[in-house]
Amino acid sequence: MNLNRYLVPREITITLLFSLLVNFSFAQSKVDSVQKVGEIVIRAYLSEQPILRVPSSVSLISNKQLRDQPSISMLPALNSVPGIRMEERSPGSYRLSIRGSSLRSPFGVRNVKVYLDEFPLTDAGGNTYLNLIDVNSIHNIEVLKGPDGSLFGANSGGVVLLNPVDKRADSSWASAGISSGSYGLFQEKIAIQKKFKNQFLNINHSYQRSDGYREHSAMSRNFAQVMYRMNYSEENQLRVLAFYSNLEYKTPGGLTLAQYTANPSAARPSTAFVAGPVAQKARIENNTLYAGIVNEAKIINNLRHVIALYGSSTDYLNPFITNYEIRKENTAGIRTYLELSGNQDKSINWKWNAGLELQTTGADIANYNNNRGVQGSLQAQDDIISNQFFYFTRFSTNIGERLSAEVASSLNYYKYKFSKNIRSYATRFERKFDPELMPRFALSYKLSDNLALRSSISRGYSPPTIAEVRASDNIINTNIESETGWNYEAGLRLRNKTDRLWLDASIFQYRLENAIVRRVNSNDTEYYLNAGGTRQTGVETQASYWLIEPGSKRFLSGLQLQNSYTLSKYFFQNYVNGTSDYSGNRLTGTPRSVVISGLDFRFQKNFYLFAQHNYTSKIALNDANSVFSKSFDLVHFKAGWRSSKPGKPVIDVFAGIDNLLDETYSLGNDLNAFGGRFFNAAAPRNFFAGMKLTL
Repeated sequence: MNLNRYLVPREITITLLFSLLVNFSFAQSKVDSVQKVGEIVIRAYLSEQPILRVPSSVSLISNKQLRDQPSISMLPALNSVPGIRMEERSPGSYRLSIRGSSLRSPFGVRNVKVYLDEFPLTDAGGNTYLNLIDVNSIHNIEVLKGPDGSLFGANSGGVVLLNPVDKRADSSWASAGISSGSYGLFQEKIAIQKKFKNQFLNINHSYQRSDGYREHSAMSRNFAQVMYRMNYSEENQLRVLAFYSNLEYKTPGGLTLAQYTANPSAARPSTAFVAGPVAQKARIENNTLYAGIVNEAKIINNLRHVIALYGSSTDYLNPFITNYEIRKENTAGIRTYLELSGNQDKSINWKWNAGLELQTTGADIANYNNNRGVQGSLQAQDDIISNQFFYFTRFSTNIGERLSAEVASSLNYYKYKFSKNIRSYATRFERKFDPELMPRFALSYKLSDNLALRSSISRGYSPPTIAEVRASDNIINTNIESETGWNYEAGLRLRNKTDRLWLDASIFQYRLENAIVRRVNSNDTEYYLNAGGTRQTGVETQASYWLIEPGSKRFLSGLQLQNSYTLSKYFFQNYVNGTSDYSGNRLTGTPRSVVISGLDFRFQKNFYLFAQHNYTSKIALNDANSVFSKSFDLVHFKAGWRSSKPGKPVIDVFAGIDNLLDETYSLGNDLNAFGGRFFNAAAPRNFFAGMKLTL
């Protein structure tokens, strides 16, 4: 594969600049034994592992990386990871994609499994309300890229693991913060952790509101989370987690290119035939209560057992242009596994995991006429029950100091049944999908103490979500099939002895069959179909380097360069829709290349500055590749002062600018939109400021 033909001059310049800076710094500075970051530890595979020994493509977004970004959303932090794209159609309306999985997601999260601690946020119907979570309640995030169903069930895009608090934190503290910014942005947050001997209580509360840049794009979210932890013995732990989120946001709708060019802040206008979102009072209201309990116990010296029970209840209301939807959802589930360890003190050691996860989601969905924001007569009403169940097992071994091997698999079951009632008409139907095996084979070899090579083969599987089986056209599509595919990947990781340099690089090819794609009818309702397949070849790199080692006595006491690069050569294969042949076209909704570069400045007297540049290439907005969004450059920075006297309260005062270059760009695109209404403009140059006090 000739990668050079896909690189634009700007990307080459950025990549070369990064290399030159690294080489210059190596030549100009001494290498000492001061640890700059410390060894990165990954917990995604059920127990802690040094990242150099992890044979898969996994990225860690640390607590510091989350706090370097504006504290109003996960979006900028997640977008700094190669292969990940998070979009915002309007404040509160998010879409998350890993390696092109946005193909089937007009909004929200599909084809990606999300967990909060040990609890799945993704329900049995395949839907995830990621926008309910406040980023300030998250300690760090681990992202597994590509299909990884061996431990986490059906997915072909990847897995996101949200860790709400540091499970090893052993202290009492309290913090409070407030911030505000452009377009009516306001946020307050309070967090308390109290230690009672061997027990810990952590409480988080936040409130956030924004008027939004666009007309009819205001949002508000009230979020509260409680986590209780009891270490009832040295190696046994009980945790209880619960959160309540009340989210409301208005949906301004997509614009045509002419409308977007004339006034990007406008909401979709009404026409003579269809009322617009302002007239229809289009919005989403989501009230969700989620709770779970998990117990980790060491049964004997080398045998550990984890069991988690969880459930959620959601009231969802969505007045839209074409209808007024009311939905009630309830989910319950269990996740449990054993971990057997052997030969920990010998040259060959191993771990074996085996477990299962089961969940069920019941959804009562009713659609009515929308009479300018008022519920009208019934259009359709369906009761849908989804059930997902999978067994999983994993065997991993370290042979000596160099070689790590892993063999894992899951056996996945999925079915849904529905009762459809339109006035006097009733239909009952049940569909069971064939059990699907998702194996994974992976190797990692350390060429030296600081350099590791890795390779893996894994199978992806993702059944249609309930939002795809019953789309907004209110028709139950019983013919849509699951996605399946194989991912082939190789990579390397490099760190020097002092943790001054870190490099993670991957190359992969994903061969997806029966890809699910979204289509839109002339009345703005949507439906889904299988598009044959895709071929997705990609390169991802992530690096960081301390140009000036932290702790320097100069005015600039530390300077770190960060860089990530994503090349996505994604194409449709064997995709024919009616008389249209899209085979060979670029995959919809995925930029060919993304380059993100950041500088972390540390000054004397506790001043800091973080600056970041994001270049994103043009994006195909329809399967025909007849319309593309333009490329854009985003620059933002955050500066502040943080006190650090031992035993004293910590004060953090900060301010920042987003979209410094005042780019006009569409961050959330409506793919395959009817009438050319693809564009949802993001905010131009905007400002924020705030402070945080920790006791």
